[in-house]
Amino acid sequence: MRGKFKSSDCAVWQYNFSRKHTPVPDIYPLHSSSMVRQFGPGPRYGMSLKTPHTLADRFDQKLFDAIYSRALVYNTCWEDPAVDRLALNIQNDDTMLVITSAGCNILDYALTGPRRIHAVDANPRQNALLELKLAGIRRLQFHDFFAAFGSGYHPHFRALYFDALRAELSPYAQRFWDRHVDWFGSRSGSFYYHGLSGIVARAFRAYLKVRPRLAAGIAELFATHSLDHQRHIYDTRVRPLMWTSGVNWALSRQLTLSMLGVPHPQRKEVQEQHERGVAGFVRDAVDYVARQLPFRSNYFWSVYVRGRYTETCCPEYLKRDNFAALKAGLADRVLLHTATVTEFLKATDERISKFVLLDHMDWMSSYYPHALAEEWSFILRRATPNARIIFRSAHATPGYLEHLEPGPRRGRLQDHLVFHPGLAARLQRLDRVHTYAGFHIADLKA
Repeated sequence: MRGKFKSSDCAVWQYNFSRKHTPVPDIYPLHSSSMVRQFGPGPRYGMSLKTPHTLADRFDQKLFDAIYSRALVYNTCWEDPAVDRLALNIQNDDTMLVITSAGCNILDYALTGPRRIHAVDANPRQNALLELKLAGIRRLQFHDFFAAFGSGYHPHFRALYFDALRAELSPYAQRFWDRHVDWFGSRSGSFYYHGLSGIVARAFRAYLKVRPRLAAGIAELFATHSLDHQRHIYDTRVRPLMWTSGVNWALSRQLTLSMLGVPHPQRKEVQEQHERGVAGFVRDAVDYVARQLPFRSNYFWSVYVRGRYTETCCPEYLKRDNFAALKAGLADRVLLHTATVTEFLKATDERISKFVLLDHMDWMSSYYPHALAEEWSFILRRATPNARIIFRSAHATPGYLEHLEPGPRRGRLQDHLVFHPGLAARLQRLDRVHTYAGFHIADLKA
């Protein structure tokens, strides 16, 4: 694998996945506390975003930082790429910046044939997962690849890893997967029951074992062929058994949310806009998905209940023809960078036409608004005219959009963007995950 260090100022590393390797540092700026040590106090704008924090707030954030900085958080993506594709309208000449997460959606976007996708994540473990997927696409046959990343279990994955995959990885990814390769070969559980979000899914699976009536209802929900029948099953056999006081209590704990990758500021956003708190918000999300969208093909919820995908209910990159297209060259358009968004944009001269920023601005706006303001100053600097930007939020109308000032003499962020709330609202109704209150689509003003 060939790597090129692009800046002497920050740890931004680019890979194009040939066979030569470039050493990767063991320690990266991972989350909010380390970002501030890197950025310092930041430019003196965006001050109105900072909010006071109680002792409990600070404890919850320390808990999230401690968990996030030591683990693979996301073993699969929790944003619907079908909705994203409609919002982004990806073209062959597009250069994209996408926060990596588990890499599933980056591979989905790659199938549309953009010129290049820069996968950027400050957590090196998330990039290590995408590296492993890319190595598998290049070196494995479809049945082996699907067993590992579809079924979540391959009895001979350790041998495949050391014989075919390990040499394709960066040194950091090698060290990570050397320790965790058995996640794919353990008879005690699927790969999708590992990592932080996987631990929560495994706990829910254990809960279903002691609630057989609920488990049977959920299984029938995934087997329905009509929306009317699906609604009936949910309303009569699932919903009355699902939302117990114990489930509501567990969903409201910061430990649970931290393991799902939800920091304290996002929990507060949900609590402030939903009268029944986090548990009520999650219940409403599940109610909508179960009543309005087909569950049979909803691979987001299916994988955490079943611990696996099937060939008829899985992300696009796990479908045979799409796997072949990625292997034929589309996967080579993905470049990985372990860095913050700001670090990457500082270090590149490329102009970006499509940005997928997920939901990271929720916690940055609460704890480190100066770093968020600086990030947007570089987004505006590197974006092409009319660049499209999509992001999600725990709040339908996040306050930072109104107050954020991305640099001296630049004015408010909203002065630089044209938002499309009507399109966003229409697409959000199609979202098969439905756990974000806000979905936002914006174009840079030319």
